[in-house]
Amino acid sequence: LRPDIYYVAYQNLYANKGASTKGILDDTADGFSEEKIKKIIQSLKDGTYHPQPVRRMYIAKKNSKKMRPLGIPTFTDKLIQEAVRIILESIYEPVFEDVSHGFRPQRSCHTALKTIKREFGGARWFVEGDIKGCFDNIDHVTLIGFINLKIKD
Repeated sequence: LRPDIYYVAYQNLYANKGASTKGILDDTADGFSEEKIKKIIQSLKDGTYHPQPVRRMYIAKKNSKKMRPLGIPTFTDKLIQEAVRIILESIYEPVFEDVSHGFRPQRSCHTALKTIKREFGGARWFVEGDIKGCFDNIDHVTLIGFINLKIKD
């Protein structure tokens, strides 16, 4: 639990306009300090940290009348999630396939489209798909088991 990772996580979040969006508690990026980060790290070390419930909001889906649920975590939870993302990305990014573009640094749907155009320039049609509720249905025991293959602590 290195403090420097949490400082980088804080900087990443502070630069984001969502950093001032309140979760269920009133904590935001503006109310944070080095002391607060030290307390968070200590609570993780001694096992007293517990994530807070998210603040549930609904936003309109693009080109639809349907609403999409959105859970807004507290800033403390966002900070811990960002620190975990930084750590996991440093471990797994080097082994990901080049053809994978989702949720990766310097990759997007636009880089995927450029790759498709380059690799499949003569294709006349493609199939687009979406796995509805994919992240809602991930088996967490299996996921943790997979992570434990590379990370032992």
